[in-house]
Amino acid sequence: MSYAKAAAKRPSPFGVRGLVPAFLFNPFTRRLACSASSAAGFARFGRTGKIGPFTPRVLISAAIVPVLETSPETAPPPASLLDYLRLFRAPNVFTAIADVLMGFAFVQQSFQPYGPLLLLVVASCFLYTAGMVLNDVFDFEIDLAERPQRPLPSGRIALAKARAIGFGMLASGVACAWVAGFLPEVDRSVAWRSGVVATLLAGAVLAYDGFLKRTPLGPIGMGACRFLNVLLGMSLGGATLGGVSLLGYGPHHLAAAGGIGVYIVGVTWFARNEAAESSRATLLVSVAVMLAGIGLLASFCWWWPEPRAFYLDRDGAWLLLIGLFTLPILRRTLTAVFSPTPANVQAAVKHCIFSLIFLDAAAALQASQPIFAVIIILLLLPTMTLGRWVYST
Repeated sequence: MSYAKAAAKRPSPFGVRGLVPAFLFNPFTRRLACSASSAAGFARFGRTGKIGPFTPRVLISAAIVPVLETSPETAPPPASLLDYLRLFRAPNVFTAIADVLMGFAFVQQSFQPYGPLLLLVVASCFLYTAGMVLNDVFDFEIDLAERPQRPLPSGRIALAKARAIGFGMLASGVACAWVAGFLPEVDRSVAWRSGVVATLLAGAVLAYDGFLKRTPLGPIGMGACRFLNVLLGMSLGGATLGGVSLLGYGPHHLAAAGGIGVYIVGVTWFARNEAAESSRATLLVSVAVMLAGIGLLASFCWWWPEPRAFYLDRDGAWLLLIGLFTLPILRRTLTAVFSPTPANVQAAVKHCIFSLIFLDAAAALQASQPIFAVIIILLLLPTMTLGRWVYST
């Protein structure tokens, strides 16, 4: 059978029979087309004006073959809900909510007023998710080589769409925080603070995603984001007057928020080389930083500006509770130190991130009431459920 007859019987990839010239189905000219579409093939054509006796076929084939290769049959599948959850790092979002709930209970000793609290939670979710999306946007070229299966490098979610989502969420988070400060229930003297902190947090997110994470300051940048997220939860409480303060936050506020921030510096440092075998020395130093952060968080009781009765005795039961929450973190991280494979390091990082909820719950318990600690711990349910299908790092 001639090639012309074969072409007449073969369905056209363009949906109209006979549009593709018969010579396209000649295996020899198809192989030449691949050569012509390469840089070297076109370079030869530019020097000599021809590639060989089949030059016309080759050039037309080289123009049409790329169209065939990007036909609907080879296009990436449309994005699913799971793809977006993975892009957003959905399990981790609940740890950001835990930060805000802890900060709010820390200064209000309750979850009232509900309206401002809800807006702060929404603002934190937007800002955290924006950070995750923009992280992948800025890492697009790296992920093409190292994580091609992820939603952006695989093409299931367009890069331009992800960029729009990320910056849209960033702006929405800042807007929600500014609105929260000017609701009627909020003290006018601190109405500005939630918006200012959210604006600083958005700047820290962009700084980390855009350039800090590729430098030795990367872990500090990530820790600053968590520090500001806790301060966002505390932003509608009364300002500390006199003594040491920052934006109206007293030493006890800064110790609690700073403890979470330093802990995350250690976690981020621990995860710096999670895709390959990590250095044991680096992992050990990272664990020490995490422990320092937990110790700073525990110290807020001693920084409280006026005498007060805490829920747990700060010299006994409080330290015991912090120790109990620290032991599983040590077990996971030291396992990775002794066997620093990517699987062990990634499992330890995931556990450390989820452990934030326990640390936030402990601080809420000590500074307010048990019910608020229980509500924060319940955030583990969606965190761990989603964590079965959605990666956290």
